[in-house]
Amino acid sequence: MTEFWLISAPGEKTCQQTWDKMMAATTRTNNLSTNHKFSIPDLKVGTLDVLVGLSDELAKLDSFVESVVKKVAQYMADVLEDSRDKVQENLLANGVDLVTYITRFQWDMAKYPIKQSLKNISEIISKQVTQIDNDLKTRASAYNSLKGNLQNLERKNAGSLLTRSLADIVKKDDFVLDSEYLITLLAVVPKTAYPEWQKTYETLAEMVVPRSSNLLFEDNDSGLFSVTLFRKAIDDFKHKARENKFTVRDFQYNEEEMKADKEEMTRLSTDKKKQFGPLVRWLKVNFSEAFIAWIHIKALRVFVESVLRYGLPVNFQAMLLQPNKKTMKRLREVLNDLYKHLDSSAAAIIDSAMDIPGLNLSQQEYYPYVYYKIECNLLDLKSQWRFQGKFLFQWKS
Repeated sequence: MTEFWLISAPGEKTCQQTWDKMMAATTRTNNLSTNHKFSIPDLKVGTLDVLVGLSDELAKLDSFVESVVKKVAQYMADVLEDSRDKVQENLLANGVDLVTYITRFQWDMAKYPIKQSLKNISEIISKQVTQIDNDLKTRASAYNSLKGNLQNLERKNAGSLLTRSLADIVKKDDFVLDSEYLITLLAVVPKTAYPEWQKTYETLAEMVVPRSSNLLFEDNDSGLFSVTLFRKAIDDFKHKARENKFTVRDFQYNEEEMKADKEEMTRLSTDKKKQFGPLVRWLKVNFSEAFIAWIHIKALRVFVESVLRYGLPVNFQAMLLQPNKKTMKRLREVLNDLYKHLDSSAAAIIDSAMDIPGLNLSQQEYYPYVYYKIECNLLDLKSQWRFQGKFLFQWKS
């Protein structure tokens, strides 16, 4: 499982005793979870008023940073496109996988100096992640615009003969050019109607040049035929062709325009390849930065909430539990039994809730012990944010 429960309980005679008691209850006889000590340094406590205010601010900051972490992860998946199986190996924190980083968490003293106040540390994190969020919007918008323009051109060169670009299909020799009287038209004919076309095209209008039709290209459904006629017969020919379910494409051979289209596609494709590498590197670096910041916020929240709950002097043990999926409910019951003496009112609420079938206690529920959930499965595989419109919509919503 990629879900962790970050909890804390007050130190007994020593914090080690708190740890040992939790281990005995959850692992030694029933294997309910895999547990790790979660190291939080000696942070500055400050005043009670500041702690109370900071508790609310950190909750909002936690949600914001988590959303940015998920945006970066999801956009990494979108950018990698056909290499989505490689997404997870690029989502690292400090060069290691996310589970390893969380289970071996060490406070980053250089980024978040513990001599600073708790509020200052939270502001450092907020500014840092806000900058990542803003940079991601800018980079994503530029890359998506480039990608969208390229995809539009690619769509023109694919699909049905009724709509696709003909630049790579036709050649100069297929047309009568620079004639005052004659013009070459292109007709899309269903494969089932080839015999009908060959039998009737010369009679669809007056002044059609006999035996002037050639099959230039065909896909699974249709063929592209050329036909030469006098200019004055164009409208009549198009009308009769439509009646016979032949579609005359609105196309004029222009070498300069077709060359410009090809050059534009080459330019966009080259630009996309040039931007791809630096963008992926930026996403890797800033995913790591945002994820590290997120786990530091969790540590801050545990510290602040533990001081508010358990009082001074600071004396608590932070613990990271990785529940076994099949025993999550039982683990919650065991923790409740172990810590219900800390807050009888919370324990009573949980006891009554557990008696109601189908009721799941969410992360926002109150437990007798300090509790925060960390979810490492950051990719929403059911609804990938594919391409520019949907991606930019996510920012607005």
